[in-house]
Parts: sequence; C-alpha cells; structure tokens
Amino acid sequence: MPKVFISDKLSPRGLEVFAERGVEAEMRPGLDAVALAAALTGADGLVVRSGTQVTAELLAAAPDIKVVGRAGIGIDNVDLAAATAHGIVVMNTPYGNSVTTAEHTISMLMALARQIPQADRSTQAGEWAKSRFMGVELCQKVLGVVGCGNIGAIVASLAQGLRMRVIANDPYLSPEHAQELGVEKVEFDELLARADFVSLHTPLTDQTRHLIDADAIARMKPGARLVNCARGGLVDEAALKTAIEGGQLAGAALDVFEIEPATDSSLFGMDSIVATPHLGAATAEAQENVAEQIAEQISEFLLTGAVSNALNMPSVSAEEAPRLKPYLQLAKHLGSFAGQLTERGLREARIEYEGHVAGLNTKPLTAICLEGLLSPLMESVNMVNAPVVARERNIDVSEVRHDRPSDYQTLIRLTVVTERQERTVAGTLFAGSRPRLVEVKGIPIEAELSPHMLYVTNEDKPGLIGSLGQVLGEARVNIATFHLGRAAPGGDAIALIQVDDPVPDAVLKRVRALPHIIQVKALHF
Repeated sequence: MPKVFISDKLSPRGLEVFAERGVEAEMRPGLDAVALAAALTGADGLVVRSGTQVTAELLAAAPDIKVVGRAGIGIDNVDLAAATAHGIVVMNTPYGNSVTTAEHTISMLMALARQIPQADRSTQAGEWAKSRFMGVELCQKVLGVVGCGNIGAIVASLAQGLRMRVIANDPYLSPEHAQELGVEKVEFDELLARADFVSLHTPLTDQTRHLIDADAIARMKPGARLVNCARGGLVDEAALKTAIEGGQLAGAALDVFEIEPATDSSLFGMDSIVATPHLGAATAEAQENVAEQIAEQISEFLLTGAVSNALNMPSVSAEEAPRLKPYLQLAKHLGSFAGQLTERGLREARIEYEGHVAGLNTKPLTAICLEGLLSPLMESVNMVNAPVVARERNIDVSEVRHDRPSDYQTLIRLTVVTERQERTVAGTLFAGSRPRLVEVKGIPIEAELSPHMLYVTNEDKPGLIGSLGQVLGEARVNIATFHLGRAAPGGDAIALIQVDDPVPDAVLKRVRALPHIIQVKALHF
C-alpha cells in the first residue's frame, strides 16, 4: 500500500479520499525539519500547504519520496529544481481555490475603495465620522490585472460585473483569449500608467520578485490603489510605504506579505492599508476542494501512474495512463538498448513517432525514452529529471511525429548521435501491447527484449553462429532465442540472443576473441 505523509493541516476530506483509494495517509502538522525528515522514511508522497518548506536538504534526506503535492497554487515553498534533480514529481491544485481567492480579491478591492475596515474600527469606538471616510466608486474605473490565469480571469469577470473596465498584462494571454474574457491586453508599463486599481495574480519567481518596486510605483497613475492577494514577495513593502506616505498611491490592500506570519510590519497602523492574514483560500469550500484534489492526484499517480497538474513533467491523464503503458515500456526499452551500447559522449537524441503512437501524448514517452538512454551512463535518472539532465549536458533532444505510411501500425525510432557515430534503434507493439525490437542501425531484426540478452555485431561470414553457440554452450549459458539480421550479404550483421542468466565477463571476453566480431555487449532490461 502506498504511503503519504501530510505535514500541514489538511481538510479531513483529503484523508477520506486517500483511504477510499487504498493509500495510507498520516497527518502530523508542525514538525521541525529534522523530525519531518525522519517521518518521511518509507513515505512515497508528501502533501504540504504553505507552512512546510520543502528544501533541497529535506528532499535529500527523504530518498523514498516520489511525489510532492501542494494543496494550493503557489509553490514558492517547494524547491522545484531540487525536486526535479531528485526525480520527484511536484503537483499543485491550480483550480481548487480559484473562486475563493478571486472573491477575496474583490472583497479587498471594495474594502480599499470604501475604507470599510477603518470605518468599522472608528464606528465601534463610538465615533460617527462620516466625513472622514470619503471613498471612491469602482464603476467605470480601470482595473489592471497582472497575471490573467485561473484566478486573474475570474477577478476580471467579477470586476466586469461591477462595471469596471479591465486591462490585463500576461505574456501567456493570447489576443483570442483576451477577447473571450472581455479584457484589453496591454504591456506592463501601459497597465501601470492607466489603472486606477492594480491587482496582482502572478506566481513568485526570480523574475517577478519585487515586481512592484519603487520604479514601478513611480510609473503608476498618481492616486492609484494596489491589491495583492497573490504572493508577498511581489511587492517591495518599503517602497510601498514610502509611496503611500508621499501621496503617490492612495492605498493598498494586502493579503500576503514578504515575511509570514506577518506579526510585525512597517505597513501596519497606516490608515491607507487594508490587511488580512493570508485569507485568499480561507473558505470551507476551498479547503475541502484542494484537499480532495491533491489526494485524488497523488493517489492516481501512485496507483496508476497518472500525472495531473505537475510543474516539472508532462501530464498523463487517468484515461491515458493504461493506454500509454505499453508504449512507455517500449520507449524505455529502446532508450535503454541504445544507452547500453553507447560508449562515447552523447551529443543528440532524436525520437520519431509514426502510426498510432504519433496521435498520442508523446511528451511522457520522450521523457521515459531519455530515462532509458541516460540511466546506463549515470545514476539517479528517471523520467522526471531526464530532460533536465540532458539539457544540462548539452544533449540536443528533438521529437518528431510523422504523418506518413509505415510498415507497422505504430513505430518509435530513436536515433543517438555520439562523438563517433550515429545509431538508430526502432520498435513496435505486437498485438497492441507487446514491445518488439524491429530495427538496429538500419538493419531489420525482430526480437522481444528480455531481462538478459547478448548483443553481437559482426562481419557476415560463415561459421560465426556455430562458433558463438559453441562458446556459450561450453560456458553452460542457455540460449532462449536467437535473432539475426544483416545489412547485406557479406556486410555488417547483428545477433541478438536471449539467455536465461547474465553472461559472465569471462564468457564475453571469449566471444570478443572470435574471428569477425566487431562489438559484444551484455544487455539487461
């Protein structure tokens, strides 16, 4: 039974889903880093919210972890690069709290425009200061949405219901989608110059940290107001304080802060600041939604291999997973075959898909093919980190889908280019599920790949097969199957021999000493 550890408080619904799916789940929030590392021994998955810092050190101390699930959107508390390097899938739940966070944004927008928290405190203190709390209308004002993804799009829709005019800045927002949303796509500087209210809905990265700094604030419309219900580090809080005190900005509504819990901030006590303690996802519905979604996603991954909402590998739906399974096995075997034969530095890997497979989700197939290719050459490579490992080592990886007739209903061909040569290996599925090798170095050869095999390249000369059989027989190496192929009479030939047990090194040495032998390799799958 797969085991999952939950290190932050999660809705009971998440535990129920794990139990229903047959996954053992344990929740113990509040552990320090040392205790958490110890608790992760034997755990296949880790579920966190915003309280746990998933550092490189923690991941290194938890070698059994295969997946980290963030019950929420932001993953700035997860070292994504370290997780990828360790071959750990990182998932989030980008939809579970989208409506809740968008509604909170609109609430903060209204509270900021009408000074509702300040008026509430004054009234409950026995004052009746109507003239002191002069607000502004939202109707016909310009709302600038920075980041128009799931939450930003909902905020835009809600704001349009208040008859606001919405402009948006998002590098991934297409003109067509902007038109569907009813927003005007603009550059960042134009948004700052035109917006009466600026609302942030972008993730925190090295590129977006202090996106709203002194320079950006100076380009904002004088008297504008800022709303941040995304991530605290997007705003330079010192620059924001200076801008409000100097009158450049009329105020700000903040649900997130650079340092959390924010028990002390230079912004606290300012009349023009509305602050809440990271309540964007704090509704009963959102808590249950994200708990249920992350439990479903992790269970599917651990039980079936389905990958949903992953940040560092291609997604594979629950419907795709069983259909892709034999193709994944074929792609991995082709990669492993080529990798075990590779003796020089890799320069290029080209994966081609023909027939039925070309119409499938080939991204995970490419990833696992790279895993097979690189694993014989280096340790700790899997389909999560294989593309990154290839990129770090300047191995050019390309993926090609062919819409052309083929000798087979489905075909995957891997071409590997090294410092010295180019080698191809191709395979298909027999009966739709059984991987079969059909070509090596352009030479047709049909063979099933088994746990122990002997690969021989030789000159096509009489007597070699008998000599090879004699060496193996004398060493009591039992031959299960024997497959042959050749480029042309008298040219290069290939023998692929399935044996019952690993071939000892001494036997390999004797085979290499036979006349007309070019290359001999013991292969393992």
